[in-house]
Amino acid sequence: MLTTISWIALGIGIISSIIIIIDVMKHPQMMTIMNVVWPINGWFFGPFAIWSYFKWGRLKAKDYDGEDNRGKGAKVFMSTSHCSSGCTLGDAAGVPIVMLTGFTLLGTTLFAHYVVQFTLAYIFGILFQFYAIYPMNKEAGVMENLKNAIKADTWSLIMFEIGMFGWMAIVHYVLFAQPPKPTEATYWFMMQIAMILGFLTSYPANWILVKKGIKEEM
Repeated sequence: MLTTISWIALGIGIISSIIIIIDVMKHPQMMTIMNVVWPINGWFFGPFAIWSYFKWGRLKAKDYDGEDNRGKGAKVFMSTSHCSSGCTLGDAAGVPIVMLTGFTLLGTTLFAHYVVQFTLAYIFGILFQFYAIYPMNKEAGVMENLKNAIKADTWSLIMFEIGMFGWMAIVHYVLFAQPPKPTEATYWFMMQIAMILGFLTSYPANWILVKKGIKEEM
């Protein structure tokens, strides 16, 4: 039953991403990196990502000439989506690396996943933030914008990984006698849940960062 549910959830996520990709191609975002962010959101948020994209994302399309009527919560949601998508990409990329290399740490693959996925999530997350701020502030130069990206996203990235890794630990040690493997649909369904929880734990951090002006609202 869980395997069936997992396939359904993954299918819904993929379909949601495809729907968003098709619309983004017709209505590109003003901030180019968001053309990547929204489809990634579709993978773990499913129909909610579609709803939020058409409600808030479309307001930031290049061809939209209406009023931006989003509230503070929606703007922080988009900032969190931006952060979470970079983490998601890095975390997902880390899974096959650990699997194919057979890397373990302290006798378990879980800690190996923590190290590899956090490293890649941090790299991708900072790159996503860099490509959000660099086009608006090119005169500051690459290194200054990179420093600002690190300052803006480090805390929220860590909070995302705390939520995600916490769920991974529960999956590994509590929910299953034998944890699912990356070759199984159940593993990726658990990852979808992990991404959602990571989003929720990073949202308050993004709210504070935006409120203090350390991070730009989107």
